[in-house]
Amino acid sequence: MKSWLARRSDFSRSQKLSIGYTLVLFGLKTMRVYLIFGLLIFSEARVFAQEILLQGKVTTSDGIVLKNASVFVKDLEKGTVTDSLGNFTLLLSKGDRIQITVSLLGFNSVERWVTDPFEYIHFQLETRTTGLEEVVVSGTLQELSRSASPVPVEVLTSSFFRSNPAPSLFESFQQVNGVRAQVNCAICNTGDIQINGLPGPYTMILIDGMPIISGLATVYGLSGIPQSLIDRIEIVKGPASTLYGSEAVGGLIHILTKKPEKAPLFSIDFMGTSWQELSMDASVKTSFGKYVQSLTGVNIFQYKQPLDKNKDGLTDLALQDRVSIFQKIAMQRNKGKLLSLAGRLVLEDRWGGEMNWTPRERGGDQIYGESIQTWRWELFGTYDLPLIQDLKLQVSANGHQQDSYYGTTFYGAHQKIGFGQLTWNKRTGIHQLLLGAAYRLTSYDDSTPATADPINQNNAPSITHLPGIFLQDELKISSKAQLLLGLRHDFSRVHGSIWSPRINFKFNSEDKSLIWRTSLGNGFRVANVFTEDHAALTGARTVIFTEKLRPEASWNLTTNLLKKIYSSSGNYFGVDASLFYTHFSNQIIPDYESNPNEIRYANLDGTSRNRGLSLNLDGLWANGFKLLTGVTWMDVSMKEGVRRVQQLFAERFSGVWTIGYHIHSLELTLDYTGNVYGPMRLPLLGPLDDRQENSPWWSLQNIQVTKRFGNKWEVYGGIKNLLNYRPPSNSIARAFDPFDRGVTFDDAGTVVSTSTNPNALSFDPTYLFAPNQGIRGFLGLRFTL
Repeated sequence: MKSWLARRSDFSRSQKLSIGYTLVLFGLKTMRVYLIFGLLIFSEARVFAQEILLQGKVTTSDGIVLKNASVFVKDLEKGTVTDSLGNFTLLLSKGDRIQITVSLLGFNSVERWVTDPFEYIHFQLETRTTGLEEVVVSGTLQELSRSASPVPVEVLTSSFFRSNPAPSLFESFQQVNGVRAQVNCAICNTGDIQINGLPGPYTMILIDGMPIISGLATVYGLSGIPQSLIDRIEIVKGPASTLYGSEAVGGLIHILTKKPEKAPLFSIDFMGTSWQELSMDASVKTSFGKYVQSLTGVNIFQYKQPLDKNKDGLTDLALQDRVSIFQKIAMQRNKGKLLSLAGRLVLEDRWGGEMNWTPRERGGDQIYGESIQTWRWELFGTYDLPLIQDLKLQVSANGHQQDSYYGTTFYGAHQKIGFGQLTWNKRTGIHQLLLGAAYRLTSYDDSTPATADPINQNNAPSITHLPGIFLQDELKISSKAQLLLGLRHDFSRVHGSIWSPRINFKFNSEDKSLIWRTSLGNGFRVANVFTEDHAALTGARTVIFTEKLRPEASWNLTTNLLKKIYSSSGNYFGVDASLFYTHFSNQIIPDYESNPNEIRYANLDGTSRNRGLSLNLDGLWANGFKLLTGVTWMDVSMKEGVRRVQQLFAERFSGVWTIGYHIHSLELTLDYTGNVYGPMRLPLLGPLDDRQENSPWWSLQNIQVTKRFGNKWEVYGGIKNLLNYRPPSNSIARAFDPFDRGVTFDDAGTVVSTSTNPNALSFDPTYLFAPNQGIRGFLGLRFTL
C-alpha cells in the first residue's frame, strides 16, 4: 500500500528541512532574547537621589493593628511589611507624588496617592467577605467569578507550581490533589494525566479554550508548554462533555496563557539538576502601537546523560532534546472586541533503552532502544464578531507527526485536527443563555492495522467528522440559589447521535463564604487505542481487537462543599470536600491478564465505576506560614458477571501537601512538598511471575529554598525525591533480554517455564507505578521585569 508511511524517506528529508528552517528562526529569536536580557541587566544600574522617610500604620476599620501587611510603592519598586504594632517605615527617593498600595491576605487592598512632604499615614483595611472572586471560564464557557460558577472549578496560579519547579507541566501536576501524572512507559518515560483515578484519555486538556491536546498529544503535548506564559490553570473534575464533547469524560484541565497587555516585559528561568537536566523558560512582550501586543515564549529542555541507578541495564530516565516556541498576538478593537491569535511549535527527540544504544541501532535487533521523534504544530484564535450581539468565533488546528521505533517495532503516525466553535451569549431576565455550534475534523494515519483496509490490502487513513450543537441556560433563582441546565448533541457517521445532558445546582451563603454545589452529567468518548494507550506499542505484547469498539458513555454525580474563613488577624482557612460517583458503560479497559503476551481491547461486557471522596484543607497565615494539603480516596473497579475487581493502575488512596514559610525580613521562602500513594494493582505475566501483584505505599518528597533580590531576581534550589524512592529493580521483566532470545514459547504463543526462565517471563515494561528517577539536587535562577 502506498501511503505517507511508505514514503518515509521523502517525509524525513522534508521534515529535516523544516526543522532546520525552524531552528534558524529559533536561533534568531534566542539572540533577541539574550540581547534584551543583557540590556535589562545593564539597566539595573541605579542613579542615587535624595532619600526621605515615609512612616505610617495599618489597622482594620475597628482599630485592630495588622502585622505583616505589605506596603509597596510600584513606581519606585520599593516595599516593606508592618511590624507587630502595625507600623511601617519606608526610605524613598524624593518625589512630588507617589502611589502606595497596602495589602494583606483576607483584606481588600487599598491604594492611595500621597504628596511630598509626606506625613504620617494611617491605612484602614476592610475585611474581605470572600476569596472566591477569581475569574473562571471552564465550567460554563463564560467569564464569571469563581464564587458565581455553578460548576466547581479549581484554580491554580503560576505561583502554585513554583513551590516545586519542574522542567515540564506534566511533572508539575503531581502536587494537585486527585490529579496524577502517570508514567506509562518505563523506558521512554511518556505519560498522561489522570483525574480521580481515570486513565489519561478521559482527561481533556485545553489551551485558551481550544481542545489542542488530544489523541497523540495526550501522551506528548504537555511537554514543552512555556510555563512563563501560563496565567492560571483551571481544573474541572467530572464529565464536561455537554460543553466540550468527546474526551471530557473524567474532567478537563484548562491552561490559560497570559494576556499580552498584562504579561511582564521580560522573564527568564534557568534550572539545572545534579542529573544534568537543563531547562530554560523565557518570554518577551512586544507592543506594536497602542492596540496590538505580542507575547513570545521559548522552552528548551535537554538531558543527555544516561544513568542506570537500579542496575537493570536500561536507562532510568529517557534522554531528551526538546524545543518549544509559542507566539501570541492580541488586538484590542472597538467597543472592547478582541482578536487573538496564537501558535506553538514543538520539536522533541527522546530515547531510552540499553545503556550502549546509539542512533545507529534505531530499529535494529541487536541493542534495544525506544526512540521517539516528534514534530508538532498548533494554531488557535478567538474573534469577537463586530455585532451588537455577543457572538464569539474560536478556531484551532494542529498537526502531530511521530516517527518512532520500539525495539524493532516501527510506529509512524500523522494526525491533523481542525476545530471551530461559534457561541452566542444572551441575558434575558433571570436567564443567562449560551448557544453554540462546534465542528471537529480529525485525520489520522499510522503504520498499524488500525488504518489499514484488510480487504483491499491498502492504506485507509481514518477521517472523522464530529459536528455538534449545545444549549446552556443558567438561571439565577435568587441571590443564594442558581440552576444550570445544559444539553449537547453530537453526530457521528459511525456511531450516530450522541446526547450529553447535565444539570448543576448551587447554593451559597449571603457572604459567599459557604458554597454547596451538586451536579449530574453525562460524558462520552470515541476512543483510538493507538493514539492513547502507549502500552499498545511498547514491549513484546501483541495487540488484539476482539470486536469493533463502540463509544464509551458515563453518568456522574458529584456534590461539593466549599467553606472559606478569614480571621481578623489576616489568617485564612479553607475546606473543600467532594463526593463523586461515575458509572460507565461500554468502557474500553485493556486486558493484560487473559494472555500475558497480548493486550486485548474490547468494550467491557458489564459495568465499571469510579467513586470516592476528595478533601482539601488550606491554611495561610499572615506571618508567612502556608499549608496546602489534600487527600483522595477512590474505588475504581469493574464488574463482569458477579465478580468485581479493582482496575489496573488505579490507587485507592492518594495525598499531597505543600508546607511553606516566608521570612519577610530576609525575603526567603522555604517549601516542603510531597505526595503519597496507596497500593495499585499491576499487570503480571502469569501465575509464576514473582513480582508483587500490588504496588507498595510510596511517596515523593521535595524541599526548596527561594531567595528574592529586589523585585526582579530570584535564586532557588533544593532536593527532589528526598527519600530516594524508586520502584523495584525487577519492575521490567527480563530487562536483560529485551528481544526474548532466551524465552521459549509453545505453539499457542505462551511462555514455557525452563531452567533458565523458571518464572515463565518475557520482556515486559508495562509493570510500572512510579518514576525511576531517584534523589537529585536542583538550582535555578529567575529574572522578571
